[in-house]
Amino acid sequence: MTRFFDFVFSFLGIIILSPLILLITLINIFETKFRPFFFQKRVGKNGVLFQLVKFRTMYSNPDNRIFVTVSNRDRRITKFGYFLRRYKLDEIPQLFNVILGDMSLVGPRPEVMEYVNFYSAEQMKTLNVRPGITDYASIEYFNENEMLSSAIDPEKTYIEEIMPKKIELNQKYISDHSLKHYFLILFLTIKRIFTS
Repeated sequence: MTRFFDFVFSFLGIIILSPLILLITLINIFETKFRPFFFQKRVGKNGVLFQLVKFRTMYSNPDNRIFVTVSNRDRRITKFGYFLRRYKLDEIPQLFNVILGDMSLVGPRPEVMEYVNFYSAEQMKTLNVRPGITDYASIEYFNENEMLSSAIDPEKTYIEEIMPKKIELNQKYISDHSLKHYFLILFLTIKRIFTS
């Protein structure tokens, strides 16, 4: 049933947000030298890889192997990229991932394979459901980049401290991915964005 709402809401979202999508794309074309979108392989349901798409927010080469960013001291992020990240506007293109069925609007955020390799057998259960654009962990760690900015080794902090806690929060939805949780998470996410 959630797949029906995923498709309908994503389709309507793309139509309603099309002027904003076009505007961001045009600005990004100039700021990122005609590379407005960022594509990255992520691990989806049952461990199947897919190409996640976002608005590009960094100057760096897309093959850069450092996957975490720290907002207040990461020189790779563009000026416009800071704005997109603050209001999660860089995530809008993932509506196309939802349309294609790679993702859901609600579900555990998909990780890169390099981080999934650190999962325990219990944590691997996260891959039993379709990954999503938002979840309880996304709401709890809305300012994740700021949290990492004070870490000596941001990537190590993410892998050893933040990622396990996020997976723990994901279990709440994985154990009961009902329409009640689906709509609650969507509501809390919208509220979090507008109150940040």
